[in-house]
Amino acid sequence: MTDTASLDQASQPLQLRHFYLARQPMLDRNQALFGYELLFRPTPANSADIESDLPATAGVLAHAAQLGLPRAVGDAVAFLNVDTEVLMSDIFAFLPRERTVLELVGTVEATEPVLWRLAELSGHGFRFAAEASAHGSRLGRLLPLLDYVKIDLRAMPVVTMLALVPRLRGTGKRLIAEKVESQTEYKTCLDLGFDYFQGFYFARPSVIAGRKLSPSQLAVVDLLNLVMSDTDNIDIERAIKRDVTLSINLLRIVNTPAAGLRQRIDSLSQALVVVGRRQLQRWLQIMLFAEPGNHGHTQTPLLMLASTRARLMELLAERLRPGQRHVADMAFTVGIMSLMDTLFCVPMADLVEQIPVSDEVSGALLRRSGFFGELLRLAEAFERMEEGDDVMPALSELASSGDDLVELEMAAFEWSGQVVRSAL
Repeated sequence: MTDTASLDQASQPLQLRHFYLARQPMLDRNQALFGYELLFRPTPANSADIESDLPATAGVLAHAAQLGLPRAVGDAVAFLNVDTEVLMSDIFAFLPRERTVLELVGTVEATEPVLWRLAELSGHGFRFAAEASAHGSRLGRLLPLLDYVKIDLRAMPVVTMLALVPRLRGTGKRLIAEKVESQTEYKTCLDLGFDYFQGFYFARPSVIAGRKLSPSQLAVVDLLNLVMSDTDNIDIERAIKRDVTLSINLLRIVNTPAAGLRQRIDSLSQALVVVGRRQLQRWLQIMLFAEPGNHGHTQTPLLMLASTRARLMELLAERLRPGQRHVADMAFTVGIMSLMDTLFCVPMADLVEQIPVSDEVSGALLRRSGFFGELLRLAEAFERMEEGDDVMPALSELASSGDDLVELEMAAFEWSGQVVRSAL
């Protein structure tokens, strides 16, 4: 493996500037965050097919590495999809090997050159994953060189999975259940002995009407109502002091690196003055997702998703409406509130009635309408990796202006990582 060649390549100007990425969380058996599968796509303004075009893929990986891949995944493990052409190339010096798993896409075959290359990269500290097929012949000679085996629940019949999983467990490989979309599927995979889980279920569980907020969550919601109204600071401070846990958590979270404050906040009155109402509103919204008493470590993926979405929408609003701080603040509010129905298992319409929001925010949350609704749909499209006409004019405006979308996403990932590490 020629590291110097890769490093020389890294020093060259990168031509592929317009792309974006999403990350799908991967959880362990305790539903704690283990890793992210990173998915790269060009914007609609760029027609390059980066999944099969080596120069484009190399550019994406190099650019992501130059920006700092740890910014995208924090302390988690990064799973990156590679095809045969990329696998046989010499671009891997960019990647932090101890935190990277190369996931072989379905077109990679167990030819002698591929097997030799996998062994070579393994000697340099890389680990590999691949998906098992329903007919069982997908892995073959690749299996001894793999560390992880993925099973797509949507592509494999249950009967086949029940027979295959015990055999794979006997090989000592770590098993990843992919596209887990219900609690029943999660429980089945847990009972079968899967090590890790990935899927829509963990980010967006079904909304169950009628569930009530916990007393501590209600205290935060009540405080949000005070902050978002014209209530005097002294009354807000009294309300915070009535709940000791709330006071402690608020002081801790406003002192996170993500808050960006130059001085430590030691009192609630100081927090109200120094942080200001808009920022206090932000940290209270985050606290709803980070409340240790009810959620704790297992809620990290949802907190990460909500804070990342909110921060990305804020950064996008700053680029699209420069100099309009209130617009960016409102974009953040829409982003983080857009997942509160999932957090509380309460329909969004009911939440909007409980928390005072403007018509613009309400329209964005309930109908995805207006500027903020478009930003929300854009953020959701990033998360689902959707492309085409549904990835809205805002994305085209950003891409055509030369802004580097992945830098905004990396910044949002890094910020939310700081929040989660400090809030839980």
